Amino acid sequence: MTYFFETYGCEMNIAESASVEQLFIEHNWKKAENAFVADVVIINTCSVRATAETRIYGRLGFYAGLKKVRNMEPDAKTRSMEKAVDYVNSVGHAVPLTLIVMGCMAERLLKTLQKDFPVVDYVVGTYAKNKFGDIISALESGKTAIEIEEEPVYVFAESSYEQGAFSTFVPIMNGCNNFCTYCIVPYLRGREISRPVSEILHELDILSLRGVKEICLLGQNVNSYHDGDVNFPLLLKKICSYLKETNSSIKWIRFESSNPKDFSDELIDFIAEEEMICKGIHLPVQHGSNNILKAMNRKYTREDYLSLVERIRSKVQDVQLSTDIMLGFPGETDKDFEEVISLMKTVRFESAFMYYYNIREGTPAASMSNQIDTNVKKQRLQSVIDMQLGITSSIMQSRVGRTIPVLVDIVSKDNPNELLGKTSQNERVAFEGKPSLIGSFATVHLDSLNGNTLKGHLVL
Repeated sequence: MTYFFETYGCEMNIAESASVEQLFIEHNWKKAENAFVADVVIINTCSVRATAETRIYGRLGFYAGLKKVRNMEPDAKTRSMEKAVDYVNSVGHAVPLTLIVMGCMAERLLKTLQKDFPVVDYVVGTYAKNKFGDIISALESGKTAIEIEEEPVYVFAESSYEQGAFSTFVPIMNGCNNFCTYCIVPYLRGREISRPVSEILHELDILSLRGVKEICLLGQNVNSYHDGDVNFPLLLKKICSYLKETNSSIKWIRFESSNPKDFSDELIDFIAEEEMICKGIHLPVQHGSNNILKAMNRKYTREDYLSLVERIRSKVQDVQLSTDIMLGFPGETDKDFEEVISLMKTVRFESAFMYYYNIREGTPAASMSNQIDTNVKKQRLQSVIDMQLGITSSIMQSRVGRTIPVLVDIVSKDNPNELLGKTSQNERVAFEGKPSLIGSFATVHLDSLNGNTLKGHLVL
């Protein structure tokens, strides 16, 4: 039997899809080439923005049509389903398709999604991922859909390893206690829960056996990690010590996401002294105006953030910062917008994820009366994008001439003679080399900048 995943949203969703995929692999299922030929399709959904859910609704419509073709129903819209028709004709009989929806949207619409979209066979919420083993067994035995009872306890998977990967995510906590007024995450993933240190180290053993070179520790707010008396800086210290003691294949450690209010001096000091910790830090600021930060319930000020940036840069050599910027939050004035511009010019982020505010049903900001006109939001967003592109280009150009270690990822799609990799600062690097280098560290001299990709040559 075969499976196929569609994963939308954050890195946590990517990690959770990978952990569920491990269950299918353990049951000797095979990964399908595409959805047209899969026995089971799993859609891992996102609810952070309404646009993310709108896209999923479109996919559910697509799968309703695909199911009709797979069931040989005569009114199926075959014009958009030619691949499915070809598949059905090639096997000579109808092959049922099972559709499973998981993730944050599944949790939000747990009671209504199946009723509104009968095409969905299973709705698996945030707290029911551990039921996938039962679902797989039912599918293998040919049973009709079984009842999924959700328990109000988040269960971490043993591993989120993706088959063949040498860079992978390691969830260390789930949920959020911050309740930013624009964010639906605390309502869907619940309050913060930290994964025990012993479970994290056990997963590192699994990843080391599979030759993984780099991990990214994941959480909605990794800085607030606590397992007994172990906080996030101490967790990092334990992980680094363990990897060294066991002579692990893992050499680089990243983490995200970080709330600036919990980014301690203890953490800064350890990042500065430990070579295993990558020097690219994602530090979401969201806005540059104290008025808007307060309305967002971010619990830090512009001054707090700038002081934190100064402390990081004064201690961590060769560090580069990236961030999230939200424009057009309710009540944002021209002066507030200018403070965003001012902060970005002061900090000079190497990169930024920039977006404008969208109303998210169920959050306090959705009911705020002073919503911003969409055209104004789009204009402000374009202004910061244009400015950030210039800053990014300038910072990356300053990297040219250096010789640095690069973790080699893949063969370039644009040039089969080139490899692509990333630096400790999470910059993309292209250079000529043999595919046998993929999954290893290479020393590369940076010669030039092409768009947002550094070009270099291998140093032997």
